[in-house]
Amino acid sequence: MAATVAVLIGFFIVPALAQTTPTSTPLRVRGTVEKLDGQNLTVKSRDGQSLTIALAANVIVSYLTKKTVADIKTGDFVASTGAKGTDGQVHAIEVRIFPENLRGVGEGQYPWDLKPDSIMTNATVGTITKSPQGNVLKVSYKGAESEFTIDPDTPVYGTAIDGDTSLLKPGAAVFVIAQKQDDGKLASARLYAGRAWIEGYSGA
Repeated sequence: MAATVAVLIGFFIVPALAQTTPTSTPLRVRGTVEKLDGQNLTVKSRDGQSLTIALAANVIVSYLTKKTVADIKTGDFVASTGAKGTDGQVHAIEVRIFPENLRGVGEGQYPWDLKPDSIMTNATVGTITKSPQGNVLKVSYKGAESEFTIDPDTPVYGTAIDGDTSLLKPGAAVFVIAQKQDDGKLASARLYAGRAWIEGYSGA
C-alpha cells in the first residue's frame, strides 16, 4: 500500500531525483519507447522529438489497473482529464478512481497539457446520472462543483501498481516526469507505462 501511495502522490508532486536536487521546472514527456540501453531510455515524444532520459538506479515504473464506469460510486475520489465537446460539455478523456487513502491528492480543477483547453479535475463524486452521451458525474472540490460526461468508450482506471523496466519495450507508451540537470541532460526517477498515461496524464 505504501508503494501505491508513493506512485500516485508522485504523479502530482514530482519526486526528488536520486542524482541531484531539481532546480528546474519538471518536464512532462509523453510518447513511445524507442529503446532502453542500460539506464538510458530513448523516447519518441508526441511532438516528434527523440529524447534520451537517464533513469535512476532505483527508477519506479508504474502502470494502471483497468476498471469500468460501473465501478465509480457516489463518494469516490476520482481524477479525470477532460475537454469540451461540440455540445459545449466537458467530456472525460479518461477517469481514474483513487483508493481511499489518497483522497484529496491534487484536489481541484486546473488546466492540463493533453490538448488545447483540456483540464484536470480531481474531485469527489456526488451524483451520477445517465444521458444519451453517457454517464454524467457531478463532482465537488474545495467548495466548488463541476460535472463531466463519461462517454461509453472512455477508459476508466484504478490503482497504480509498481512494475519494472521490463515494461519499457520498444513501442510502449510512456509518461515520464523528467528534470533537466546542470549539464542539460534529462533524468528521471519515476515514469508511467501504458496507453492511459499518454492519453490522460497523462495527462496525454
